[in-house]
Amino acid sequence: MENTTSNKNTEPEFVEEQTIIVDAGQGLVRIDKFLGDRIAGISRTKVQNGVKNGTIKVNGEVVRTNYKVHPGDEIHLVFPRETEETELLAEDIPLDIVYEDDDIMVINKAAGMVVHPGVGNPHGTLVNALLFHVQNLAESPNGSDRPGIVHRIDKLTTGLMLVGKTEKALVHLSAQFYNREIDRKYIALVWGDPGDEGRIEGNIGRSLKNRKLMGVFPDGDFGKEAATNFVKLKDLGYVSLVECKLDTGRTHQIRVHFRHLGHPLFGDLEYDGTRIWKGTVFTKYRQFVNNCFTLLPRQALHAKSLGFVHPTTGEKMFFESELPADMANVIEKWENYIEQRAME
Repeated sequence: MENTTSNKNTEPEFVEEQTIIVDAGQGLVRIDKFLGDRIAGISRTKVQNGVKNGTIKVNGEVVRTNYKVHPGDEIHLVFPRETEETELLAEDIPLDIVYEDDDIMVINKAAGMVVHPGVGNPHGTLVNALLFHVQNLAESPNGSDRPGIVHRIDKLTTGLMLVGKTEKALVHLSAQFYNREIDRKYIALVWGDPGDEGRIEGNIGRSLKNRKLMGVFPDGDFGKEAATNFVKLKDLGYVSLVECKLDTGRTHQIRVHFRHLGHPLFGDLEYDGTRIWKGTVFTKYRQFVNNCFTLLPRQALHAKSLGFVHPTTGEKMFFESELPADMANVIEKWENYIEQRAME
């Protein structure tokens, strides 16, 4: 039996791809029993759900749950990534719930909220809040420390996140992310003028200088492929408001791609967005920029919209969220500043 793992998935922290080639001497056996015997931590029920959702295919085709594997079959699986099991506590933390039904939730995440527990953030995360709000929240295989989490956004980034409440929903939504079928758009304020529209390409991987940060490797010899499409919404002289649509979902993707382009996100502490990249040397201007940093002490990035197919009903769903007050206020200040400069 041959196992191969691919790295082309769009949400590397949460989704895995695996291909299994059935041995030449394998007898006929149901696919759920075959995979249940060969993959640690995956139950026959999980396999059946994957087959029903089309996230498990044989020879590139969707099969029935009672399909019997044959020698030489190529079985392709997409499923939530297994992670080390940790103790999780339910915590009564308020959530801004945009939509909820028996299968899914759409959350408008506030700045400062970490998505899942980790080193330095054992409590107070979105996962802790979800465990309090949802009984029997779906877990990834082997008791993941990220129950319900389909994707994530950075601690200081605001906006829409999708949650799978049931195992079926989690698998189905994870597959949509993997297959790049989720429609997500972000709004960002960046330094300078990146152009009316464009596409930023370049592999993203851990920085060779600082492992806490990400870097762009344009030659493709390191990291994972990444592509960010953008359209300029407003030219504010020294900064620009842009809308971004991702082809991939790498860690810090928008932030690191625009830094690589020479137009870091305004206020981004980690990617050099808190120094003045464009503008005058006058004290009045510097004070204005510092006042904006005080109003928005984080990167100017918001997950604006989210579109997907409902895992149970098949309905196409779409949600939008307003810019948070801190980001909206800073954009308004820039608009007023440019308007006043034009009148001088």
